[in-house]
Amino acid sequence: MTFKDHFSTRAAQYAEYRPQYPAALFDFVANLPRHRRVALDCGAGNGQASVGLAERFDRVVATDPSIAQIENAIPHERIEYRVARAEASGLPSDTVDLATAAQSLHWFDAAAFFEEAKRVLVADGAIAVWGYGDPVMETPILHQILHDFNRGTLESYWFAERDILLNGYRDVPFPFEELPTPDLNLEVHWTLDELAGYLRTWSSTMRYIKARGVDPVTDVIGALAEHWGDRSSARLIRWPLHIRAGRLKAD
Repeated sequence: MTFKDHFSTRAAQYAEYRPQYPAALFDFVANLPRHRRVALDCGAGNGQASVGLAERFDRVVATDPSIAQIENAIPHERIEYRVARAEASGLPSDTVDLATAAQSLHWFDAAAFFEEAKRVLVADGAIAVWGYGDPVMETPILHQILHDFNRGTLESYWFAERDILLNGYRDVPFPFEELPTPDLNLEVHWTLDELAGYLRTWSSTMRYIKARGVDPVTDVIGALAEHWGDRSSARLIRWPLHIRAGRLKAD
């Protein structure tokens, strides 16, 4: 079975420019299961979430169907990277304390992934899925310029799966005993060039370039530069996190 591979061609940029998750997120998910022996991170990409999990679990199995993503993954002594789809981890049944999917559930067959999670989780295991949508800039003018680029210039180049993410995964049937989640933001301080690197990792940007033969990021960075100040100065950018968490339902 094939997978939706939209990021392999820019796996190195993805590893360099995707923002990091806050420690509070990993503290929350690590407290969901009774034990912290094994965590399974599906759709792990280059391991951004896997590293946070590895600081709190004895062992992390991080899977992604993209060989390029795994080849660019962040090394860690407690992480075992595997090329595998989220719907077929290859792990034995009843061996995982926590299953996660960070910024990736919308690319899966969610129902099949949840069935796989239920298979590999131990009886008191837990699951957490999360993602983030549109970035929020620190000033109204910077935010409007980026918003117009995102929802205007690139709107027709986004994949339909993006809507699942933007709705916080709320429309996805969640066959677990759902648990309350905290309100958290992902925050970074980036220079203008770092923001440009991030925008070039978007699947919509890659589709625009393929269709038109030009890089749309050049123009939006130019517009942002007029209001940024010193382009080497760091500006606050944040993304509200959408989190769903649960435990296996009792039989």
